[in-house]
Amino acid sequence: QVQLVESGGGLVQAGGSLRLSCAASGSFFRINAMGWYRQAPGKQRELVATITSSGSTNFADSVKGRFTISGDNAKGTVYLQMNSLKPEDTAVYYCNAVIRTMSNPFKPSDYWGQGTQVTVSS
Repeated sequence: QVQLVESGGGLVQAGGSLRLSCAASGSFFRINAMGWYRQAPGKQRELVATITSSGSTNFADSVKGRFTISGDNAKGTVYLQMNSLKPEDTAVYYCNAVIRTMSNPFKPSDYWGQGTQVTVSS
């Protein structure tokens, strides 16, 4: 059974920084990609940033130039460095991984963390 465990959320003033971490536990065959999504109250969950096993990254336009993503898909770790935070970045941030498990190595599936709250005060 694969689980994703996040840490690093909290309360920060506008202009500040936070670093989110996520680690996958359990046995898996391969992780195709990992990333971060967020959901603000009353809004749909949206992509923040992703990183593939080859190191390709993708960012939402709203965070480009402020957030960076890094990690090691082979080890099941991903990090989100958030700088110049704005009140509109306030949301629950979810770690995501596209994983091929040992029991089904030919069909990748989405896994989600439990979410970590990020609150940016003005």
